[in-house]
Amino acid sequence: MMRRSLELTGLVAAGGGLALLWSDGPGWGVLGALAGALVWLAVDNWRARRVLAWLREPSAARLPAVGSVWGEVVDRSRRAFKVLNRKARKSNARLQELLAAMQASPNGVVLLGKEGTIEWCNLMAGEHLGFDAKRDLGQRIRNLVRDPAFIAYLNQRDFSQPVEIDGRNARPGHPQHIAIQIFPYAKGRRLLLTRDVTTIELAEAMRRDFVANVSHEIRSPLTVIAGFIETLQTLPLQEAERAHFLELMRQQAQRMQTLVDDLLTLSRLEGSPIPDDSQWVAAADLLTEAGTQAQALADVLHAGQQTLVLQPGPALEVAGARGELLSAIGNLLTNAVRYTPAQGRVEAGWRLLADDEVEFYVTDTGPGIAPEHLPRLTERFYRVDRSRSRDSGGTGLGLAIVKHVAQRHGGQLLIESTLGVGSTFRLRLPPARVLVRERA
Repeated sequence: MMRRSLELTGLVAAGGGLALLWSDGPGWGVLGALAGALVWLAVDNWRARRVLAWLREPSAARLPAVGSVWGEVVDRSRRAFKVLNRKARKSNARLQELLAAMQASPNGVVLLGKEGTIEWCNLMAGEHLGFDAKRDLGQRIRNLVRDPAFIAYLNQRDFSQPVEIDGRNARPGHPQHIAIQIFPYAKGRRLLLTRDVTTIELAEAMRRDFVANVSHEIRSPLTVIAGFIETLQTLPLQEAERAHFLELMRQQAQRMQTLVDDLLTLSRLEGSPIPDDSQWVAAADLLTEAGTQAQALADVLHAGQQTLVLQPGPALEVAGARGELLSAIGNLLTNAVRYTPAQGRVEAGWRLLADDEVEFYVTDTGPGIAPEHLPRLTERFYRVDRSRSRDSGGTGLGLAIVKHVAQRHGGQLLIESTLGVGSTFRLRLPPARVLVRERA
């Protein structure tokens, strides 16, 4: 109402001034026009103040009703604000998506200000560097990460290469290595990235050890064979001596062949799909075939003096790759035959456990294994006694193959041993891979 009254007053004053100017001469007309202009100026100023007040805190719910050209200014401003708000919401949504992506990253991300203060970081960075990702915002990174290598890295200001420090979870026997690299950006600000490289470094160490072990295992028989060949070529030998050397060469060649076969088996296990449950094989068939091979080895190594007993179990079948399961059980049996003395006893069989798991077991009366060696027995080329292992013809890969087969079939390999008494190896498969034909 007030707006309309002011507009009406201004119009009336202006109109009166024009009427006086027309009828009574220029004196009264000028005064009336001046009065009308002043009123109109007051009204326009009032409109302008309302528009400015709204511009300071624009709201669609309280648009100022000012009319005239100011009304169009308000309307155009309102539409421009709507466009800007829509763009701001989209930008904010993108920003939140970007922050969520960085939050989900397996690597740590830290945004540092010009003074090295933490402006933002994800939870993984706090986990890697040992600070609270929310509580420590605004703190200087050098006050939170005090590793000397990291402080030196900050001070030298050469960020072309990453630096490695121990992680917060590092402890004796369980290392944790965190790689940190800084990338300057935006006029003094810096992006700090962290990455847990423990697994990568362990894998690289295992690769180096693996290559070194393979080279050593192949070099040894090659050296023997090369020496015998040179002897045969340069020295006159009796027929018995020649036959003896040829037999030793055959043994070394067989040793290399066995090593290559085991390496190919491991490579095939690591590169092939997980066996499904479409193929079933009888447990009795697996043990009988593996037992036949083990008995032949026992006859060669121990001249028939070692006792090998195959204990029958319940009628059941297991699902999986027949060749892999046969290789695993065969490795357990041949290992027992190799490391058990001539007068010793090796017993193997299978049983159904209470939870319907099936367990293939091999028990021997060999020398046993010290407790400190048990956790490492399934490592490739790990040997308790290297010289004795080579004498028996082992490659150091047998238990690694058994472990891979067990894991690929959803099972596990369990090892129990007592020094001076013997050892028991158990290959267990889950109920989903067991089909019982009849129960005892």
